[in-house]
Amino acid sequence: MPTTADPLAPLLGLPGVQDAVTRARDALVAVHNHPVNRRGWPAGAAEASMRAARASAALDGAPLGGVDLHGGAPGTEHTVSPVLAGAVRVAEESGRLLAVWRTSPLQALARLHVVAAADLVPPERHDDELGRPMRAEGISARLGLLADMLTGGTSVPGPVLAAVVHGELLALAPFPTANGVVARAAARLTAVAAGLDPKGLAVPEVGHLRHAPEYRTAAAAFAGGTPEGLRTWLLHCCAQWEAGAREGMSIADARA
Repeated sequence: MPTTADPLAPLLGLPGVQDAVTRARDALVAVHNHPVNRRGWPAGAAEASMRAARASAALDGAPLGGVDLHGGAPGTEHTVSPVLAGAVRVAEESGRLLAVWRTSPLQALARLHVVAAADLVPPERHDDELGRPMRAEGISARLGLLADMLTGGTSVPGPVLAAVVHGELLALAPFPTANGVVARAAARLTAVAAGLDPKGLAVPEVGHLRHAPEYRTAAAAFAGGTPEGLRTWLLHCCAQWEAGAREGMSIADARA
């Protein structure tokens, strides 16, 4: 039986991508090798997860005044926005979804949307909208292809797979609401499942937020599907994994 070609393999041949992947991987290895993370990594992972939630919410419109990237409790001086509340619930739910993500990613994706959008959808529409991708042409097929990639359909390195998942979900916008929070949470789950960031110690979302115009431009370039657009997005995402690793190191250093 002939071997099916890996559909994502050509991405590694785009200029600069392989080097960017190597830098991202090396930065994440350093975070995991920090002495504090060798002993008590769950506390660092919990802090990273909350910082990720706050940054992700800000990217989707949560007021910056209610988003503390350095550990303050959300909402102490501001009413917590529904976007931020959903992002925090997603962070709390993601650890429980890892096994499902590895085998049934679309089921996990639906659950991410349920918890992300619970406060954004009126109660009378919960059954119709929460966790249910829209029926627009092509959405189901593209989600199916993404699920295939996540369950063995590709062998590309973790930074590439996480970027593709992230970019595809932003481009596809399969749900009526909360697509950004869901896409970034899916990228985190992919990184953990692929062994890129197995303990969830990095915070690439902070990098995306600090470079928000570049993030949005790169995401639009990915959606365009040209080789240069794909390259732009991959390089951006790899750079933010490096930045996220630095954020993870700062968390570990503060706990040392």
